[in-house]
Amino acid sequence: MNTNSNSYTIVYAAIMVVVVAFLLAFVSSSLRDRQNRNVEMDTKKQILAALNVRGVENVDQEYAKYVKADMLMQPDGTLAENTGAFATGYEKEVKEQNRLHVFVCEVEGETKYVFPVYGSGLWGAIWGYVALDSDKDTVFGTYFSHASETPGLGAEIAGEPFQAEFVGKKTLDDGEIALGVVKNGKVEKPDYQVDGISGGTITSVAVDAMIKNCLGNYKEFLTNNEEE
Repeated sequence: MNTNSNSYTIVYAAIMVVVVAFLLAFVSSSLRDRQNRNVEMDTKKQILAALNVRGVENVDQEYAKYVKADMLMQPDGTLAENTGAFATGYEKEVKEQNRLHVFVCEVEGETKYVFPVYGSGLWGAIWGYVALDSDKDTVFGTYFSHASETPGLGAEIAGEPFQAEFVGKKTLDDGEIALGVVKNGKVEKPDYQVDGISGGTITSVAVDAMIKNCLGNYKEFLTNNEEE
């Protein structure tokens, strides 16, 4: 075969493309389980962080210690056990299946409820978790993160100082979600509001909208006085 011919070059290139594609598909398939496992562990760490449990080494053990059930809110505001797989894409589940997760937890003998929240920041996705006391109103802890907010500005939502501002705040005011973020220095309702990040106004507004929109989906549960 003439290795200098155009036909040889085309056949050789086609074979190499097929071989490389096969190898990439094989590697991707072999790593998928590990990747899914890493996403699950990271999600569990974030839920624990909302419960003020951070820096854990044995994630599964600590998660089982604090998180007692992964529940789904029913239309009447009651909870039913999630019998499906552990979820990590909550926004997709809500949009496609109307599945609203509530993690029922226990910290030092007291019931806590953890709610996933998600939205869009200045440059990309933002997300997190809000943990409430058994009264379904008082914030026990929060966790927020982002895909690409500005370092030193909007990215500060991922810092513990910002997240700690929410602890002890109230969620509901006359049955409506009042918990939120306002422009830095403009807090008028200190029982419900926290200061936004200086220089990160757009991200702060996005966090406010994220909290109100996502927790608003749970109003039937939050205003249901029956014990779960």
